[in-house]
Amino acid sequence: MNTATRLGAYVLGLAVVFGGALGAGRAIGPTGAPLPAEDHSAMAPAKETAEGHGDDHGGTTQQAASDTPGGLQVSDKGYTLNPLTTIRAGEPTDFRFTVTGPDGKPLTRYEVEHEKELHFIVVSRDLATFQHLHPTRAADGVWSTKLTLEDPGAYRAFADFVPAGGSGLTLGADLLVAGDYEPKPLAEAGRTAEVDGYTVTLDGDLVPGRSSKLTLSVSKDGEPVTDLQPYLEAYGHLVALRAGDLAYLHVHPDGAPGDGKTAAGPEIVFYAEAPSTGDYRLFLDFQHEGKVRTADFTVQAGAGQPRPTAEPGAGPSHDDDHTH
Repeated sequence: MNTATRLGAYVLGLAVVFGGALGAGRAIGPTGAPLPAEDHSAMAPAKETAEGHGDDHGGTTQQAASDTPGGLQVSDKGYTLNPLTTIRAGEPTDFRFTVTGPDGKPLTRYEVEHEKELHFIVVSRDLATFQHLHPTRAADGVWSTKLTLEDPGAYRAFADFVPAGGSGLTLGADLLVAGDYEPKPLAEAGRTAEVDGYTVTLDGDLVPGRSSKLTLSVSKDGEPVTDLQPYLEAYGHLVALRAGDLAYLHVHPDGAPGDGKTAAGPEIVFYAEAPSTGDYRLFLDFQHEGKVRTADFTVQAGAGQPRPTAEPGAGPSHDDDHTH
């Protein structure tokens, strides 16, 4: 089968799978029915709204309250994510996109959240690569960022933002890169990740249907790191994606730098809510010695302890607008 035929068959299959995911996501999710929500007012983070986004722990989530997890829809509440650029494998690209509002015009007024008007995440659909980017916006509402997708295949782009005077939204759109494509298997679940000489350990479990405490501890050369540096107004940022449909959950840690009570490591505490049972990928961005690094984990919500940890070096590749 030639390259064009392979890609055509792949795109057709993707359309069928993704369309099914959109239809099923609200009802059951791809991996199991969400459990009934419980009353955890003492621990569950409050969803961001136009009036405020605090919670009892100092952490926040970017997704407004909804039956549908963030990132599954290219359009929501009248806002639409519009990619404007074609990408070729391995070629650095000035990627451009807009977010149009209910009036059909590019949005030009945003709330600043964690130092940025918009956070842009790009992952491969097999969850083997991850990029956390911060594009710049022109006066006409067109966003641009340097983006390189090394391999052919399907990718998912997420725009995480708050319209001025509105509530937080996460919109998602597929990016297709032509060429022969072979998806990678999901990385094995585990409690330890290695990145650039740092070891990050995970304590806690995702529990479907309610808020869960996750503690990530950073060490280097066997010693705990106690001088993490603030990055986008926090000591760490955590993105969680559900395997299968890439439902998106963006959470932030308990506390904040300079609040007089939050230590600069080694522990970073998050509160996150999984919408259903199944496998999730967690991507932790943290900054130390002037460099942002990403540690990744596969976890299983509602399935007890994870499978054995993968061998060091077997995890996926990462990139962002900082060198890891």
